[in-house]
Amino acid sequence: MSNQTPSLGEIDLDAFRQSGYQLIDWVADYLTNPEQYPVLAQVEPGDIIAQLPTSPPAEAEPLADIITDFEQIIMPGMTHWNHPNFFAYFSSTGSAPGVLGELLSAALNINGMLWRTSPAATELETLTLDWLCQMLALPQDWEGVIMDGASMSNMIAIAAAREALDLQIRTKGMAGRADLPRLRLYISEQSHSSVEKGALTLGLGQENVIKIPTDDNFALDAHALQTAIEADLAAGYRPFFVCGTIGTTSSTAIDPLSAIADLAAKYKLWFHVDGAYGGTTALLPEMRHHFDGVERADSMVVNPHKWMFTPIDLSVLYTCHPATLKRAFSILPEYLRTAEGDAEAVKNYMDYGVQLGRRFRALKLWMVIRAFGQEGLAARVREHIRLAQQFATWVDESPDFERLAPTLMSNVCFRACPASYQAQGEAALDQLNAQLLDAVNATGQIFISHTKLRVYSLRLAVGNIRTTNTHVEAAWQLLNETLRRFVDSGMGSG
Repeated sequence: MSNQTPSLGEIDLDAFRQSGYQLIDWVADYLTNPEQYPVLAQVEPGDIIAQLPTSPPAEAEPLADIITDFEQIIMPGMTHWNHPNFFAYFSSTGSAPGVLGELLSAALNINGMLWRTSPAATELETLTLDWLCQMLALPQDWEGVIMDGASMSNMIAIAAAREALDLQIRTKGMAGRADLPRLRLYISEQSHSSVEKGALTLGLGQENVIKIPTDDNFALDAHALQTAIEADLAAGYRPFFVCGTIGTTSSTAIDPLSAIADLAAKYKLWFHVDGAYGGTTALLPEMRHHFDGVERADSMVVNPHKWMFTPIDLSVLYTCHPATLKRAFSILPEYLRTAEGDAEAVKNYMDYGVQLGRRFRALKLWMVIRAFGQEGLAARVREHIRLAQQFATWVDESPDFERLAPTLMSNVCFRACPASYQAQGEAALDQLNAQLLDAVNATGQIFISHTKLRVYSLRLAVGNIRTTNTHVEAAWQLLNETLRRFVDSGMGSG
């Protein structure tokens, strides 16, 4: 039973101040030593919810009690993306300046739907995205808008491409129209699933998402793309959108952007570039040759929350057709009209996507860019690529492992293939690697993931701001020790 006096106002702000000091100390300690926790949560399904009441509290509870439950119940169930041994997926590091930006954004609690609802939020978003555009050496006539993630950014790009067709889909829709051809969009078989999901959400149909084969390096085959487009045109379909990727999720392959741009121009397709992960490498002059052709794209996504140390979530969609994007989404009821907007003197970001409610995300990115500087961000990305190259070298030199894809960025795709298993065939090797993955992850010391690159592949992605040579060496040692135990015991054999 709570002893707090019932109140119709805010909680006691002196108590808030005390808890705030406590939590800032906690966050600083956590960021100083995340390795005090296992990287992968060591719990079973249902463990967390079983420790919490099944009904909400009827009366107020002290913040101190809530914080205690956070530490004792919630924390054991956390997988730590801020851990230097987090090598699964693409790491999302919440850096200290980004955390402070989130704190300020939460305190201000604004909705940046209109310029008027918070002028600074709108103008800082415009400025910060212009900064980022310069940092990545992207075309300076591109305009950006912040989304929550690449899934939303990719879907919005497809919607803009559809609007650019001038087929009155905004007003008439797509259902039951004999005058509307089947619209086709093209992705690599290695493209992120969010592009396909965006097409499904927009009602284009899964059959109209054409997955183009890849070459030996898992990059889109431009000749196969042209063949598919020609076949669809012959069948009476309407090709309208193609997506190229800089840094695919499975292997960080880089699609041939110039060749795709040529085909997009020839067949009048909207050319979208998914740089959600790999786009950040444009910070490095030595990586910019991978971006040849991006200047001819119609849109591009890059996620600062993946590899620019900005707390999740923050994705940026750039386009050279902002008017088309606005035409696809702008709806202006009377209650959202303002004098500035009517005069087109300001940008109202609600007009450039589906979300009316818009958090002040730009603040944390602005703080991260200022706190690290362009050179500081580039140095950290460059170091992650170096660490991945080092790991790839160890794989290449080992008789028990092999690399399965080029290491172009900070992700290494590899598998165990000891001699005693090779004669048993691919199925046995797949089983061995799946068991190896589970075994090393179960230790809580590291967290890696897997993919399918024609065969079962392990993935080690370096991207955490606190990862050093020591952590990568320890991961390699753990993989070797675990594999050796498997080989010695015959585990996974036959």
